[in-house]
Amino acid sequence: MLPDVAVIGAGVFGAWTARFLGRAGARVVLYDAFGAGNSRSSSGGETRIIRAGYGRDEIYTRMAVESLGEWRAFQNQTDQRILLETGVLLMGHTKDARLTDTAETLKRAGVRFEDLDAEELRRRYPQIAVADDGRGILETDAGALMARRAVQQLVAGMDLRAERVDPSVKAGICVYACGPWLPKLFPEVLGNKMFPSRQEIFFFGCPAGDRSFAVPAMPTWIDAENFYGTPDIENRGFKIGRDEHGPAIDPDTDNRLTTAEELARVRVHLAKRFPGLACAPVVETRVCQYENTSNGDFLIDRHPERDDIWFVGGGSGHGFKHGPAVGRYAAEMIMGGGKGEARFSLAGKATVQRREVY
Repeated sequence: MLPDVAVIGAGVFGAWTARFLGRAGARVVLYDAFGAGNSRSSSGGETRIIRAGYGRDEIYTRMAVESLGEWRAFQNQTDQRILLETGVLLMGHTKDARLTDTAETLKRAGVRFEDLDAEELRRRYPQIAVADDGRGILETDAGALMARRAVQQLVAGMDLRAERVDPSVKAGICVYACGPWLPKLFPEVLGNKMFPSRQEIFFFGCPAGDRSFAVPAMPTWIDAENFYGTPDIENRGFKIGRDEHGPAIDPDTDNRLTTAEELARVRVHLAKRFPGLACAPVVETRVCQYENTSNGDFLIDRHPERDDIWFVGGGSGHGFKHGPAVGRYAAEMIMGGGKGEARFSLAGKATVQRREVY
């Protein structure tokens, strides 16, 4: 008889894991104390980037390619706009190893991209300030995912219960996919191996009548100087955030107000890279969190002392796009038919942060 499975956490990892477990024939109940896509979760908010460029980290390139196909198929099953193929532009300089490594890995994986020099970048994107030694890797099939909408569509029709669940829940198998709550629920096992961090996001209003910072004129973008963002999507404003770990956050008790200090840092980069938005007003802000593992690899493994408990987490700021690949992998492992990846194991997680995945 196939097991009853409780999946705790209706974010992108939990929703896709539940989806693949259900396809395998398991009886699945999904729990989330605050509801799917809630504002405290790492899957909340409007958009997430989907891209295959990971430098030399080919494992994540191939997972992103797999996931992109699943996201496309899922969008086709719904009447909702979930995937926006805006293209993703990785910006840097000609000598940046990250860009060179990314181009080589994308080529090996068969991912379509264009390698753009400074002249071509300026011609295509005059709204972006480009240095004389500037370079860009444009993934033409990549883009942005409508995060909250996607998660809520994924769980539609599932047995979703708005209940708080602790490690004593009764089920044949319990899958904890609850992001920044994982080290709180399992402090002895994960308390010193997962590091939730506070991340501030800003949306800036574009000049009236100027569509150069909106789709389709502007791609989703990542700057090698550790900033990223999306164009103006659905008239919410131009999104920008800093891809560096912020201070520690408690997902239950911390407020979600951005700080003047972070806004000042973001404005400096905005003026440097997108001078037309240097004086743009802030029209919206968000505070979310990364649930970081020691190096940025995912955690998909069994509890070291409980055969009936699994962990699926450690998105580490780059996990949303990989939801389908993570869900399939987790479901195969849980149902006993998967081949384990050492990088996703609990044993591979250290107690000191040293980020290696970007």
